[in-house]
Formats: sequence, C-alpha cells, structure tokens
Amino acid sequence: MSLEVSAQTVAEHATASSCWIIVHGKVYDVTDFLPEHPGGSKIILKYAGVDATEAYDPIHPPDAITTHLPKDKHLGVVAPNTVVKVVKEVTAEEKIRQELMAARPSLDEIVNLHDFEAVAKAILPPKAWAYYSSASDDEITIRENRAAYQRIWFRPRVLRDVSVVNWSTTILGQKSSLPVYISATALGKLGHPDGELNLARAAGKHGVIQMIPTLASCAFDEIVDAAVPGQVQFLQLYVNRDREITKKYVQHAEKRGVKGLFITVDAPQLGRREKDMRMKLVDESGVAKVQENQSGVKKNEGVARAISSFIDPSLSWKDIPWFKSITNMPIVLKGVATPEDALMAYDYGLAGIVLSNHGGRQLDTSRSGIENLIEVAAALKTRGPWPNPKFEVFVDGGIRRASDVLKAIALGASAVGVGRAFMYSFCAYGQDGVEKAFEIFRDELQMNMRLLGARTIDDLTPEMVDISALHSHVGITPPDNLYNNIYQPLTLAQFKNKL
Repeated sequence: MSLEVSAQTVAEHATASSCWIIVHGKVYDVTDFLPEHPGGSKIILKYAGVDATEAYDPIHPPDAITTHLPKDKHLGVVAPNTVVKVVKEVTAEEKIRQELMAARPSLDEIVNLHDFEAVAKAILPPKAWAYYSSASDDEITIRENRAAYQRIWFRPRVLRDVSVVNWSTTILGQKSSLPVYISATALGKLGHPDGELNLARAAGKHGVIQMIPTLASCAFDEIVDAAVPGQVQFLQLYVNRDREITKKYVQHAEKRGVKGLFITVDAPQLGRREKDMRMKLVDESGVAKVQENQSGVKKNEGVARAISSFIDPSLSWKDIPWFKSITNMPIVLKGVATPEDALMAYDYGLAGIVLSNHGGRQLDTSRSGIENLIEVAAALKTRGPWPNPKFEVFVDGGIRRASDVLKAIALGASAVGVGRAFMYSFCAYGQDGVEKAFEIFRDELQMNMRLLGARTIDDLTPEMVDISALHSHVGITPPDNLYNNIYQPLTLAQFKNKL
C-alpha cells in the first residue's frame, strides 16, 4: 500500500533545495531533477509544493515522470481531501483565443488545405504559430517552395477512359492509399493536446503513412501504440552526438515495427528562424520528449534553438556504413539538394532520398525540392533504369494541392511528403481535421487525374507538364492569393513604447 502524504506536507517542500510536486494524485521529489529539466528549473519551481497536473499533462506522456524519476523519489499518494489544485489564470489573450476556437468554421466549410492554415493562424498561441510558420532568414525559400509549383504548367491528354482512377501507390515497398506521406514536424502539442497522436490515428484509419519525428511532443512508443495493426510508420532521425543513444533509438524503432529510416542531413545547425527567435524565453511546452533528461538546453533563442542542442554537426558520409550496420530498415537521406549528393546516396546503396530544404527553415535562398528534381532525375538516369525500383526519390516543401503532388510524380518523384498542411489540420480540428485533409487530397486527386488523362499514378509522365518557366525565379506568375493572405511577413525589432 502506498504511503499517504498530506498536501500540507507537500507544501512545506517548495524550494530549490527541497522541491516536491503532485502529479495525478501522486507525490514526487524532483529536487535532484531541477538542473536537468529540459525546460529549466523555473517552471517546476512555479509548481513546487502544489498540484502540477494541469501544467504537466499537455506536454508529457502519462508515464514520463514515473519512467524518468528514480523510484526512491516516488514518495506516495496525496491525501485526496487535502489537495488544493493550482487554477491556471485565463489571460485576456487566452479568452480571445477561446472565443475564436468557438467561432471556427465547421469542417464542412473547409474546402482546401489553405483553410486549415488560416484557422490555425487565428487560434494558435503566438509562440506556437511563430514556431510552426517560421522559416530562415528572409523567408525567401519558404515562399519559393510554394511559387515553384505554380511555374509548372499541365499538358493534359484527352479522350482517355478515366471513369475509374487509382491514386494508390507503394512507398519503400509499403502500400499507401495516397501518393503522399505525412512528413515529420516537431512539437505537435504546441498546437493540440493530443499532438502527433492525431496524425497516427487518422493515418491508421485511412492507410496513409506517418513519419514519426525525433522531436515529437508525444513519446515514440505512445505514437506507435496509437497505430492500428498493420499500420505503416517511418522514423525521421536527427542524429545524436552520442551515437549509442542513436543506435538504441533506431533499433528500438525497428523492433516496434517501423518500416523506414529517414535521416535528416540538412541540419548540422538549425537555421535562424526570426519569427521564432523573437518569441524567446521558451517554457516547458517548447521541449521535445527526447530531451527529457538533458541539461544545457538553450531557451532564450526561440523554440527551434531550444530543441536542437543534441544534434550532431559532425555527421558525414563516413557514417553511412555504420547506419547500415545497425538496422535492416531501408535508409533514406532527408534534405538532399543536388545531383552530386543524390548520386553519392545511390552509390552508398541507400534506399532513396528526399529532395527537401526543410520547409524553408534552413539555408535561405536554397532552391525548392521540385526544381532540384529535374537535375536529380537526369543524374540518376546515368546509373540505370528510371524510375529505379531500388532507389526512390521523394519531394517535400510547399505542397498544398493534389495538382502539386501530380506535378512532382510526373517529373519522377515516387511520392511526396506533406508536413505543415497536416499539422495545421490537427491544430485547427484535431484528428477530424487530418481526416478531412485526406478527403480533400482524394477529391482533388480524382478531379485532377481525370482532367489530366491519367488513370493511375504510373500514367503520369514528364510529357504531361511544361517546366520551361520553372527555373525562372522572377516573372509574372499569377499570385497565389490564398497563400499570400495567410503568409505573415517578417517584422523588425520593436521599440518598447511607441511615441
């Protein structure tokens, strides 16, 4: 039987030298953990001696404290009649946000992926929106990612029997109901209490493949446990400086049934994301689960910097054989941008690459994945048959329409990754939003494939698109009004008081 502790006794331990907290009716001594907490000690000390459940729940898996805190620090259960819960003060800003939540358009009124982003922008806390929407430096690449697709024009074929069209495909040998996978995005709980679980549950219902992010808010096993039997999941990997941690993580993922390893290779250092940096002072909600026991996490330069301290900048081609030795999962490099690196990945015997600029969040003025696809496809044709069944090429960044998906596949992509659009869908509407996003993709795929004259994904060919304007980075492309209405321009440093 657990020892019963009164709330009054807990309240006596409310300092840095003796810090007890209550979580889910149990008492824990977290004194020794204060300097190690990824979100810093201040947030724990704020709840020292009282019930911290309300602050704990949105950003931790239920078993995080029981797993990571030594058993001798589990002090017992709190006497139920003595507990006084901390009531979170509702700020004026939060009241407005709640009113906006209540006034959201119904899901029936959501007709495209831009709608999700517009709703998310309105209802997300400023810190969450800044983190999700930000890109590096002048944010030129994030805008180019979208604009590039609009410089590609269709050349549709007619008089083809398109009474039945089929857009299902395989990705790394795994069946997918869409030629789209859910690309990894970090810290889902910044935008919704269920975080990445929204994606896992929706993907399982609809046969879509989810890429689990290293920097998820939810624990890896929690996300895998949310999958249905037979559901396919991939893992996105940021490589840790401590390779033993990386090895254990990768091998654990493989044991849990993950079917593909996507190693991020374009982030030896995270880009300067100024919208996020201006938020500064990250509290505990801006810390990923993999940092649960790490110290030295930067919290004064925005969420992105706070979650990136463990990433290894020494990662290089010489590490590829080691990765191949620790797992049998197909390995894909995420963040390739040139035909030279594409050929090296092929020659190293990897399973594929993702042509990506990290959603415009890394090297600003780098080209879009879809533009790089042209040169990469031409280079890979020199290594053998194309498309090559043993080496798949994926593209992500800027995809908001099924027409974008079809353009990429016509130019040689095996499938495409979509990150922010699915993330905004669950920020706005939870799991139901993600399922609606899948429905929108299906409806648009059916319409566009029929109008293009393609019965299956295999019918899409380079001859169906005109890329003559793709490499022209200035011109008179019609403006994307939906995207432009949502895009939030960068701001300059602000005076404390306006005169």
